[in-house]
Amino acid sequence: MITISNTELKNLDIEISDGIATITIRRGSKLNALNYDTIEDLRKAMKEVNTNSDILSVIITGEGTKAFAAGADIAELAKLDEVGAKRYSQNGQDVFAIIENCTKPIIAAVNGYALGGGCELALACHMRIAVEAAKFGLPEVKLGTLPGFGGTQRLTQSIGKSKTLELIMTGDMLSAKEAKDLGLVNHMVTTHEELMNKSREILTKISGSGPLAIAMVIKSVNEVYSSDERGYLKEARYFGQSAGTEDFHEGMEAFLQKRKPDFKGE
Repeated sequence: MITISNTELKNLDIEISDGIATITIRRGSKLNALNYDTIEDLRKAMKEVNTNSDILSVIITGEGTKAFAAGADIAELAKLDEVGAKRYSQNGQDVFAIIENCTKPIIAAVNGYALGGGCELALACHMRIAVEAAKFGLPEVKLGTLPGFGGTQRLTQSIGKSKTLELIMTGDMLSAKEAKDLGLVNHMVTTHEELMNKSREILTKISGSGPLAIAMVIKSVNEVYSSDERGYLKEARYFGQSAGTEDFHEGMEAFLQKRKPDFKGE
């Protein structure tokens, strides 16, 4: 096993074994929430993936057994104005697009909560495998905003318009079984060991095929959704606009103060 030594990575580890790079988000004390530094770490990690010939495929997972990534960092979000929020959204979208368009297969090994930005990260990966205890959700409306890292687009692509609207507007969570039944999750397993083993099993099977053909498969399948690029731009615009509302600030403050928000529709 090779550990990539990169002092620039603040919140990630990268380990390579048998051609598979395992990228682990290490913010366990924050339930692996995706703050700005972690998003930038993912950008740097993907540069390593795309340029390192020893890497044939990737697993992205979270530290511990509680969370894959439980949303964005609310303390950071609460400080954003409309312009900053749009820029924040577009930056996250850009990094997740790099993941989605990587020509090496990427599996999200969902080891716990995948909420908000964490769910959006899992959606950007080519496949998702989850433990039974995993939960998926995009609860941003409860904070007075909406998903900003591509969630409105990729969840619709994965499970359809009607169910996507229900989940995002209610902010409800899906169990791993529900996610599998909807086609959001490829496989569900019981333990963390099984999670990693199943991920490696699939990637090892893929590695036996031609890498150029695999790259072309990823590109071809992604082309099905290429006409939706304007949707990502609009999502970022709306995310920015939400940060200019009183409801946005009320939602963020209520979360940080651990109380129920009092939304006014302003």
